[in-house]
Amino acid sequence: MKVNELLNPKYILTDFKSDKKDDVINELIDLLKGDERVIDLEEVRKCVFDREKIMSTGVGKGFAIPHGKTNSVTDIVAVFGKSKKPIDYDALDGEPVNLVFLMIGKDTLVSKHIKLLSRISRLMNNDEFREKLVKADSKESVRKIFEEEEQSYSDV
Repeated sequence: MKVNELLNPKYILTDFKSDKKDDVINELIDLLKGDERVIDLEEVRKCVFDREKIMSTGVGKGFAIPHGKTNSVTDIVAVFGKSKKPIDYDALDGEPVNLVFLMIGKDTLVSKHIKLLSRISRLMNNDEFREKLVKADSKESVRKIFEEEEQSYSDV
């Protein structure tokens, strides 16, 4: 599975309302309201924030990947958001973030979850790719940037 296959344009935010870490995570989770793959949205929220308490998912280079595993989803779900203003995210490099990719996996899909996290990290390590995402002006262009970048990678 490719990352862009997880990203429906309705699950992409092109600018957050907030510049606070918890609010940004909540904005992304709230996009999943009504998604048939989500059994319990509040359990999804809890699993993401519980994971965040262990260690910040702000991995550096202006990017964060909040994630969690729960049986409150029936499959892996993902949401992406970007911000024009920097978000104080308590990132590992101490820098603010402006790209946030949230992923929730079903407890029984651990291998697939880890492979997708690895792929997202690999994509986000590419400076040019991140710059394209920052400059993207629509949900469709964000998804297309992911799709084009992944063409150079083998399947997960």
